[in-house]
Amino acid sequence: MELHQAFDRLADHLVGNGFFLQEAIEILERTLITRTLEKTRGNQSAASKRLGIHRNTLQKKLVEYQLEAASFRKKPGRAVRRPRKVSAA
Repeated sequence: MELHQAFDRLADHLVGNGFFLQEAIEILERTLITRTLEKTRGNQSAASKRLGIHRNTLQKKLVEYQLEAASFRKKPGRAVRRPRKVSAA
């Protein structure tokens, strides 16, 4: 029920401040897509499954909102190589 109340407060805020429906939808879509791509580290297939949309639809929305999936990818850190210990023989 808490989520429902949060959406009610958000809707009241948007209506009270003169947001149009299309603008509110764009804000919600952009935020959901951004957060989902962050959680999937830029994996569009995984993100589209979590969002319940086709991958092509996600790609169209990325273009529409000028988002780049590659910017959500986190490159794995490089392993730190330690010098070998040379045994005194």
